[in-house]
Amino acid sequence: MKVRIGRDELLTGLQRVQGVVEKRNTMPILSNILLEAKQDGVEIVATDLEIGMRGLYKATVLQPGGVTVSARKLYEIIKELKAGEIELTSGDNNWTTIQAGKSQFKIVGLPSSEYPALPVIDREGLIPLSGAGLLELIRKTLFAAGDNDARYILNGLLVTLVVTDKKTSLRLVGTDGHRLAVTEQEVGKAGKSDPQEIKAIVPKKAAQEMRRLLEEGGEGEPLIGFTKNLMIFRKSGLLMTSRLMEGNYPNYQQVIPKEGGKKISVNRLELESALRRVSVLSKDKANAVKLSFAPGHMVLFSSNPDYGEATEELPATYDGEALQTGFNARYLLDVFSVMDSDTISLQMETPLSPCLIQEAENPGFKCVVMPIKI
Repeated sequence: MKVRIGRDELLTGLQRVQGVVEKRNTMPILSNILLEAKQDGVEIVATDLEIGMRGLYKATVLQPGGVTVSARKLYEIIKELKAGEIELTSGDNNWTTIQAGKSQFKIVGLPSSEYPALPVIDREGLIPLSGAGLLELIRKTLFAAGDNDARYILNGLLVTLVVTDKKTSLRLVGTDGHRLAVTEQEVGKAGKSDPQEIKAIVPKKAAQEMRRLLEEGGEGEPLIGFTKNLMIFRKSGLLMTSRLMEGNYPNYQQVIPKEGGKKISVNRLELESALRRVSVLSKDKANAVKLSFAPGHMVLFSSNPDYGEATEELPATYDGEALQTGFNARYLLDVFSVMDSDTISLQMETPLSPCLIQEAENPGFKCVVMPIKI
């Protein structure tokens, strides 16, 4: 294999696959990426056997062929080079030479024939979506999904795609058992195919990679599709596949409180900054902060026997009976960080019942946080 490629073009391709590459290195070849020189450019492929990513990048191919090299090392080398053309050459022993101006690197490679094959994808049946809409949905739910949760199914997002003859809408749900985020919006026009409803559980890592690709912007709307055990995501020449998670997602509807509990409305930014200040003196692990609702105001309080205590009062709209409850401050701050409205509401029945958090300007987004005993 011998190719000439622009440094920036190659760097873009390498940046995109860093998150996919297997870090734990159960199989040495999974910490590598596959470079394949074809007639129309260089294909960069990465997989961890769950998620796969493939993209084609403009290059002058002097000799077709393929090799696999360390994703991290190649990225670190290319990042340090100046803009300009880079020549990549792989020899018979899979050693790969990187030549850029007066710099030369030689790195160890493995044969391309040993690299795991990505699933074969049918291009038909993918559904176009609004990139900005999908990015917003992921941003508002990803924080609530589990991280290495013992209940495996909580380490993913529940995706419900509904296509009718009038519109395409998408609902995402994330929960780790302590908090829950649900958001829904229209993300496309009428479906060309028959009306359908697809439900799938997408791993958190796949959702994070989709988010990164959507944040790049660029032309063209993304396409999404689902088979029995795969999600397919296409965006401007890039293809990502992810295995779906198997199992039953918890019945999240049961957890969402019905309208009609004690409801307090407050300025989001004021509450967020007050919570940050008060949580400085909360107990380390639980980040416990006590919230008191009273007519016309809200009081935040935290204490730690080793450091002291903090109190702050905020104006709020509330006309119910006084209510005292406690929360893990970090869980509340995570919710506030993905909200955009100036005014938000917190609603709960009793001091230990789930708290429903909503924003005035986005009725499609609901978040539930479980209180803690203080």
